[in-house]
Amino acid sequence: MSATSKNKKQSNSDNTSGDPDYWELRLYVAGQTPKSLTAFANLKQICEEHLANKYRIEVIDLLVNPQLAQGDQIVAVPTLVRNLPTPMRKIIGDLSNTERVLVGLQLRRG
Repeated sequence: MSATSKNKKQSNSDNTSGDPDYWELRLYVAGQTPKSLTAFANLKQICEEHLANKYRIEVIDLLVNPQLAQGDQIVAVPTLVRNLPTPMRKIIGDLSNTERVLVGLQLRRG
């Protein structure tokens, strides 16, 4: 993650149009804090294990672009927002509780 970049996009699939199994995720952070870096690492690991090349992660650093928090109504960081598949879901924290993240993203039943 780069604190100087506006957004960092991690693309693992070029075929996003019309694929109901494609996941679009945004991770809102505030700089390269240990909690932000942990959240990104945890998210990347979860995606690799459970979404196998059917996801895109967009990291948004609110220290660089604070105005972007308003669109998804971000009140705490790090926050993960699942835009696709719908409905939108949010998870706040460093994503270290894998079971909670899987249930929150609806990858596993609670």
